[in-house]
Amino acid sequence: MRHGSSFGAAAAAYAEHRPGYAEAAVQWALEPVRDRQPVRVADIGAGTGKLTATLAGLGAEVTAVEPDPQMLAELRRAMPAVRSVPGSAEEIPLPDASLDAVLAGQAMHWFDMDRALPEIVRVLRPGGVFAGLWNVDDDRVGWVARLAEISKRKSSVTLTRWRDGEAQSRQERLLGAGSDRFAAVEVGEFGHGQARTADSLLATIGTHSHLLVMEEAERARLLARTGEFLRSQPETAHGGFTLPMVTVVLRTQRR
Repeated sequence: MRHGSSFGAAAAAYAEHRPGYAEAAVQWALEPVRDRQPVRVADIGAGTGKLTATLAGLGAEVTAVEPDPQMLAELRRAMPAVRSVPGSAEEIPLPDASLDAVLAGQAMHWFDMDRALPEIVRVLRPGGVFAGLWNVDDDRVGWVARLAEISKRKSSVTLTRWRDGEAQSRQERLLGAGSDRFAAVEVGEFGHGQARTADSLLATIGTHSHLLVMEEAERARLLARTGEFLRSQPETAHGGFTLPMVTVVLRTQRR
C-alpha cells in the first residue's frame, strides 16, 4: 500500500493539477438512483475533492470520506460547505442504509475488497449504486501514447490498456469479492479533456503515485526526460492545449 499512502505530502499539488471527472460519467454512475431526491452519495477515498466537487455541482447530497489528513485538509479548504469526514472504504463512518450511492474516483483499486464491500453493502440502501471512476489518457492519439511510454511505468492505465483487459480484471475483482450482494458490473467510457501547458502537464505527472515513491534522483531524471519530450512536440511545445482523456466507469447495484 506504499503507493496508496503516498499522496498526502503532495496534497496541494494534487489539488491544483489533477483533473476532475467528465460530468457525463458521473451522471451515468448515478443514473439508476437519479429519481431519489436528494441523492445521498459518499465519495470514498475523496482525496482533495475532485469527484466531490462534480457531485456537489450536480446537486447530490455528498459526504466526502478520506483517510489522509493532508488530503482532507485541502478538501475542506476548497469546499468548506461540503460534509467531509475521516474514514476509508474499509471503515465508513456513516449509518446503515443511509446512502443511495457510493462512488470512488481514482481510488477503488486501492481498496481491500474483502473488507470494503461488506461496509459498502452496509451503508447502501437496496438498489443503491457502487461505482468506480478513473481518468485514463486517450492513447489513441499518437503523442499521448508516446508520452505514456516516456513518463509512466508499464502498469499505468491508458485507454488501450483499459480496453485490452484492465476493465475486465477490475470487474472480476469487484465481482469476486461481492457477487452475491451486487448485480452484474456495467462499464462506461466518456470523453474528457484537461486544459494544460507543458509545464502544468509535467506538474500533473509529478503527482502520480509511482513518481511520488521514487528516489529523488530517479524522479528528477524521469521528469526531465518527460519535459524534453513535451517541449519537442508541436502539439504541446507552445502555449495551451487539451490533454485527451477518457473517464472510465465500473457501475453495479446492491441487490
